[in-house]
Amino acid sequence: MNKARDTKPHIGIFGRRNNGKSSLINALTGQDIAIVSDIAGTTTDPVKKSLEIDGVGPAILIDTAGIDDSGVLGEKRIAKSKEMLRIIDFAILVISHNMFDEPEKQLINDFRKHEVPFLILHNKSDEESIDPDLARVIVEKYQVPLINFCATNPVNLPDVALLIRETIPETAYRKRTLVGDIIKPGDTVVLITPVDTEAPEGRMILPQMQVIRDVLDYDGICVVLKENVVAEYVKKMSPKPVLAITDSQVFPKANAAIPDDIMLTSFSIVLARQKGDFAEYLKGTPRIDDLREGDRVLVLESCSHHVTCDDIGRIKIPRWLREYSKKRLEFDVVAGLSNIERPITDYSLIVQCGGCMITRKQIHQRLKPAIDAGIPVTNYGMMIAWVHGIFERAIQPFNP
Repeated sequence: MNKARDTKPHIGIFGRRNNGKSSLINALTGQDIAIVSDIAGTTTDPVKKSLEIDGVGPAILIDTAGIDDSGVLGEKRIAKSKEMLRIIDFAILVISHNMFDEPEKQLINDFRKHEVPFLILHNKSDEESIDPDLARVIVEKYQVPLINFCATNPVNLPDVALLIRETIPETAYRKRTLVGDIIKPGDTVVLITPVDTEAPEGRMILPQMQVIRDVLDYDGICVVLKENVVAEYVKKMSPKPVLAITDSQVFPKANAAIPDDIMLTSFSIVLARQKGDFAEYLKGTPRIDDLREGDRVLVLESCSHHVTCDDIGRIKIPRWLREYSKKRLEFDVVAGLSNIERPITDYSLIVQCGGCMITRKQIHQRLKPAIDAGIPVTNYGMMIAWVHGIFERAIQPFNP
């Protein structure tokens, strides 16, 4: 399952074996897409399913292995299921036959540790309904919604969908505007988009497409051009743009070409404000100046891609940081949401990409261990702006 390729809200389905998690997914999607069996442990690895939730929009359901799995293999399945807590925006804890004990309590502790909001669904109500006393204790202790349900006869399915919509945080599905709050209808925005060895054949990269759509959504005007024609455009630009957004890799060229009275930032910084921990990036970026000889830097990419000689994460960022710091630095690059093999405390700086391929929750969970450990974090665009001496200009559009 490629966890780093979908920005829709992710909803994890958790519970013991044979509690009907897969049946619940079939009921929610209205399709027999999850394997259902009376044999405990039918679902072994987390599996993704897509659905549309009224009021939320497209979402991704993740079916997980039972939290009561046994044996060495079972423990590995449980561990893999709990890895999903780093990427999900919401969880449904499925119980049945009034079984609510240590496995459920521990899972709820894990939900809270990872700041995952959740609801509890008591399944198989046709066999045994939820005990009112147990329901009262659960609701009072955990302050979460609880609903009685039967996945094989889902007469109250609309109630479940409504409960999901009322409980899932809006930040999971309502995306913050990229630039709509800093432009007015009719404003012109210039997008500087190099076509280099990393540019996909015949199309634009996702951040550029996302910004174009956002500008259009707010009735702005987009002018899209390559970096080699910026100077010519500036001579005759009309109307005068209010904002220029550049690929971070040509920040110095864009800074030199775009007049100072036009705001300038990068696609990566725009995404950093929408999805990343922007306040931590603002604090962490100046800490680049604290790097010492032999320090190790972690570069986090949100997607896997073919590595080229101009690769920004593996080639350019290490080169720029070494040249700027004049220090011998070590670098690790982790793509997608793969595990970080070293202890996070081995690193003196974390550099996170814009995150166009992952959700806001996934980025925040990715960075949380570093932030908790006091390790400075920054973003591709903000780091590049810092080492080229244009940081203040690059963040100026987003200053209060």
